[in-house]
Amino acid sequence: MKTFDVEAFRKHFPILTQQIEQHNLVYFDNAATMQKPLSVIEAERQFYLTTNANVHRGAHTLSSMATSLFELARVKVQKFINASSAKEIIWTKGTTESINLIAQAWGSEFLSPGDEIVLSYAEHHANIVPWQAIAKQKGAKIKWLVLDEAGRIDRAKLTQVIGNKTKIVCCSHLSNVVGKFNPVEYLIKCAKEVGALTLVDGAQAVAHTQVDVQKLGCDFYVFSAHKLYGPTGVGVLYGRQSLLEQVSPYQFGGEMIKTVSVNETTYNELPFKFEAGTPNIAGCIAFAQAIEFVSQHQQKSLYQYKQQLTRYCYQQLAAISAVRFVVKEIPDIPLISFYLDNAHQQDVAAALDAKGIAIRAGHHCAMPLMSYLDLSGCLRISLSAYNTIAEIDYLIDCLKMLMTEPAEQSNIASNSAPEEQVSEILALFAKQQSWDNKHRQIMLLGKTLKRMEKALRTEERLITGCESAAWLDISQIAGGRYLLRGDSDAKIIRGLMVIVFSAFNNKTAEQILAFDIHDYFLQLGLLKHLSPSRGNGLLAIVEKIKTSVS
Repeated sequence: MKTFDVEAFRKHFPILTQQIEQHNLVYFDNAATMQKPLSVIEAERQFYLTTNANVHRGAHTLSSMATSLFELARVKVQKFINASSAKEIIWTKGTTESINLIAQAWGSEFLSPGDEIVLSYAEHHANIVPWQAIAKQKGAKIKWLVLDEAGRIDRAKLTQVIGNKTKIVCCSHLSNVVGKFNPVEYLIKCAKEVGALTLVDGAQAVAHTQVDVQKLGCDFYVFSAHKLYGPTGVGVLYGRQSLLEQVSPYQFGGEMIKTVSVNETTYNELPFKFEAGTPNIAGCIAFAQAIEFVSQHQQKSLYQYKQQLTRYCYQQLAAISAVRFVVKEIPDIPLISFYLDNAHQQDVAAALDAKGIAIRAGHHCAMPLMSYLDLSGCLRISLSAYNTIAEIDYLIDCLKMLMTEPAEQSNIASNSAPEEQVSEILALFAKQQSWDNKHRQIMLLGKTLKRMEKALRTEERLITGCESAAWLDISQIAGGRYLLRGDSDAKIIRGLMVIVFSAFNNKTAEQILAFDIHDYFLQLGLLKHLSPSRGNGLLAIVEKIKTSVS
């Protein structure tokens, strides 16, 4: 068997050649979205260059060409997952919309008070929140499937949860946190025995296994194009034709109609009755190219290479004494979730980002799972076939360096007057030429912030908008001036608090509101580099202060 050539595979992905703050990009966030090969990018570009027109409705040549490509893409998806008919393939914006469609369209017609919806603790929020909403609307109940020590749905306890009142069972084919395949075949069998339907969230699985919906026997299967080298904004809902024909649409407008009069509307046939409005035509056509790309490269050698990456990364992480995996056993795919002793996940992710390494930190849109595992969050590394052993080695070196960094002290005097602190911070950051150095200074500033007593870390003082838990205490002192105190589980948030407090502390409301905080951040070069979660957290701190004093 031919050995997988990772360097040749990487050449299909132009983004991998770029640098992040003078570091080569190491992209380990593939579970969130995969990078796109040039052929997919070019397919979307070519549509707009040569074929741009609306589908189904036009009598001209471009519309006919666009419609043909669009419907060929649907057939390609049908064959990719072995659906029995193209009528069973509904285009959506993504996995989330696909689930919402079934929850609202099917749920509003077929759920009754007292009916049960079965979910697992390992579900993404997209497979929880829509069901909570429809359950509340219809008076249905949600029951939860427990997990075993490896993080999979515990098949031994399925029949304790799935029963005669169960109307639908919804679970992920593969968890986006623990990277383990769930026993979906057995789960589907148990559901069928009590007459319940099944919806499988395949957002993570579709890139790592050959999906055959007829073999699985599920009623609905959902996934997103961007998890499979395809564009964002494109999703697939597979549904058994007989079921989809029973369900009314939940969005209305053009294309999904057959006739409209002033008195009534009749709906179009499948699959069009669920596709209101102009779809993401270019994205669907580009997704067809992504499937073609996968078909050309998804060979046994590629699969074995990803397994090699999984084993190697897991073993190297396990050799670091501070690493704690969130569940037992090596994952089934190169997706590994863990945390470090005495290090907040946001601090670790920020430090790695400053080295050009992109990983995910937080609750991963799986807060019930975090609660189930008694975690506030964790780190997640997710690799693809374009990642390398050398990149894993670089990650491991950076983690080891992070755990052994010598204690440094900030050059900013904590007892300086606020005006002096602002000047000192601006001068300090002006000397830092890279985000790596600026990040280090933020972390050092975080060490200067005196921790709040636990009694003060109350729900009322929590800052809404910070992904990491953060608290703010504001009190008024002599002369109408305000004293600010804050704390966070993450050192980087504490450092950002020092930067904000230097601008606002010991000032009146008028002075706080008059200070140009946006210009201050621009001079420091913060918002350009902070991730959306940390950037929003910084702005949330500012907003809470201004709201409190105004």
